[in-house]
Amino acid sequence: MIVPHTISDLYQTIGLPSDGEVNFSVLSVPDIHPQIPFKSPVLRADYFSFILTKKGEGVYYLDDNRFPFGDGSFYFTNPGHIKSYELAVSEEAYIIMTTESFLRENVHPEIYGEFPFLLAEIVPPHEQSPHDFEEYEQLFTQILREFNKESTYKDKILGNLMLVLLLKIKEKFWADYNPIAEGKGNSRIVKSFKKSLEAEFKKILKGGQSSIKLQAQYLAEQLNLHPNYLNAVIKSKTGRTVNDWISKRTLSVAKSLLIDSTYSAKEIAYLLGYSEPTHFSRFFKKHTQLSPIAFRKSNRPA
Repeated sequence: MIVPHTISDLYQTIGLPSDGEVNFSVLSVPDIHPQIPFKSPVLRADYFSFILTKKGEGVYYLDDNRFPFGDGSFYFTNPGHIKSYELAVSEEAYIIMTTESFLRENVHPEIYGEFPFLLAEIVPPHEQSPHDFEEYEQLFTQILREFNKESTYKDKILGNLMLVLLLKIKEKFWADYNPIAEGKGNSRIVKSFKKSLEAEFKKILKGGQSSIKLQAQYLAEQLNLHPNYLNAVIKSKTGRTVNDWISKRTLSVAKSLLIDSTYSAKEIAYLLGYSEPTHFSRFFKKHTQLSPIAFRKSNRPA
């Protein structure tokens, strides 16, 4: 299993000092990778990266996609994907790394509502016109300058500069991004989530008792994602929250067991991870207006 990789982990790997958890950073790519050619390890980053290459050449791999990039290119990556990269030339390039929590605190509290493209899973590098590249370069340079300063308002200043950067990205590339369309098509996270969810309920249908009531936290851990990020992806790309998916599948399995098995309502409650049968009964009645026992009686031949 590929474990999540934090910005602090990156600092440790390249020998940079850090005082506790790192939530935002700007680095020169040639400085952190002086030996060229360079091939990175395969990792699953739990942060966003924005990469601006003025003079450089290489390939970045995202899940099973391969994207070459060169001079004057820009791309970003988001948490939750298996990724790596190779550098053949690296003379002038910069990378901004930021966590979701930093963006929520300093850019916008509803970061995915304001910038849904941050949930896009396939982001090929974009080669910029000289004019557009200059705009990005100026922003990156200013962000780097502010990052290296000591200021009481450092995070807020960086947050406002990131707001400008995100608005520029949205304007240039992602104004028409439709997360629902991606969710129905090639969203790897949505597919993995549905597969993991179904696997858990298959165990229950086969009589395997759940040790805990199925929750977003558990499914996020199975996918090596932060629960907040997983819920944002699922809600944005399916129109339903993780808990809604769990509830609807729980109800479906409960009905199936009540109709087709000999388990008592109490045993079914335990199978579904409820420590108290009354909690299961309350959940079931809320969604069907019937108690589990009444539902069973009404759906079995006399």
